[in-house]
This record gives sequence, C-alpha cells and structure tokens, in this order.
Amino acid sequence: MFTGIITDIGELRAIEQRGDLRARIGTSYDVGGIELGASIACDGVCLTVVEIGLDWFDVEISAETVSKSNIDISAWKVGKRINLERALKVGDELGGHIVSGHVDGVAEVIAMQDEGDSTRVTLRAPPELARFIAPKGSVALNGTSLTVNEVKGCDFGINFIPHTKAMTTWNDVEIGQQVNLEIDTLARYVARIAEISNLQVPNP
Repeated sequence: MFTGIITDIGELRAIEQRGDLRARIGTSYDVGGIELGASIACDGVCLTVVEIGLDWFDVEISAETVSKSNIDISAWKVGKRINLERALKVGDELGGHIVSGHVDGVAEVIAMQDEGDSTRVTLRAPPELARFIAPKGSVALNGTSLTVNEVKGCDFGINFIPHTKAMTTWNDVEIGQQVNLEIDTLARYVARIAEISNLQVPNP
C-alpha cells in the first residue's frame, strides 16, 4: 500500500523486453534499505524490485501492467523522470490517501492553464472509470495523491500547487500526455455496494 506522497524522482536508465519488460531506475533512495522483492510505486504502478545496484534498482513489468498503464517501451525513454514512493509502513503518516499501486487505466491531459503560481490541468478519463471520479474526491495520477476540483462528463480538473510541481514530475506534463490513473478505493467499493443493492433477489 502507498499514500500517493512522492518521496523521490527517479530516472529511467534502461528498459528492454525480456519476455516481460525490465526497467532500471536510478534513485536517491538509500538502496541499502531496499530488499529484493520490495514494492516501489513507479509513476503510480506497484512494481517488484528484482535487482539492486549502487544507486539503482531493476523492476519487471508484466504484459497486464503494460496494458493498463502508460508504461511502454516506446513511451518510457531513457532519461525519463519517474515519480517514486516506497511502500507504506505501519505507523507512517498517511498524508495522502490509500493507494494500492494497481493502476486502473490512463487519463489524457487535454488542457492546462496557469492560475497564479499554480497550474490547473484538465484530464479526460475513460468512460468506464469516469463514474468513480467525484468533485473533492481523491485520485492518484502518476502515483500522486490529488484532489479533484470539478467533474464534467469524463473530464475532471486538478490544481497543482508549486510544491507539488517541484516535488514530482508534474512540471514535465504536456497536453496529450497519457498519465496513470488509479481511482479511489472507497469509490470503487461504494459503487460495488450500490450495484449489489440494485440486484433483484429471486423469491425462494
């Protein structure tokens, strides 16, 4: 589990297809404290560490993960900056919201506008995920816990304050960019409960 509070910006150093994708990510984390098999959220995707170096770690990325996220050998270029978060430990401060690292799909950046020192970004979610996004609710975008400002159809707005832009890769965002979207776990379960409550129970 994660909180959506980014704690490092990594750099993609290598990526290759070995059956599954394998990526090498440079980091400022103390790699001595990372164990093989540890989970690290990379742009919001929970990935397993399979090898560790002096200032890098390797992860493997399954075809299922590729199909649900923006991770692609043609899109993840060497030098790409990546939001990183270590897994939540018992007793850690929950500064964002509960994030699983199981990306539901991708959203597209369709508009950007500076508002003072902040930047308002409008994104378009897939229709099957848009119903889970509500004003003042939470979403994780590229692993960052964010509050939704407004929703109109499949489009929703996010405001990025200077601190968020400085501590994440959101200063790199461009119109047309695909970003990893994880809907709020609470919204997922509320929708499921509503779905079940609407089912017709047959008479015995």
